[in-house]
Amino acid sequence: MYRPTKTTVYLDGDDYRRLQRLARKAGRKTAELVREAVAEYARRLAPATRPRSLGAGRSRRKNLSERAEELLGGMGA
Repeated sequence: MYRPTKTTVYLDGDDYRRLQRLARKAGRKTAELVREAVAEYARRLAPATRPRSLGAGRSRRKNLSERAEELLGGMGA
């Protein structure tokens, strides 16, 4: 679920005017362009991390998936 957080960003006047022109040209709001740019920047510099629990149950056995039926035989009986 998308829950926006309000923040204030101070921009150089020239940058803000360029942003306004870009937004007008694209038929979008300046805030949309700022959110898009921040999201892109954050993805590039801090890519999503994997959960620490991923791989926690690693067995290091290469044939585990091939032997699943054999290993799980009788479970739930």
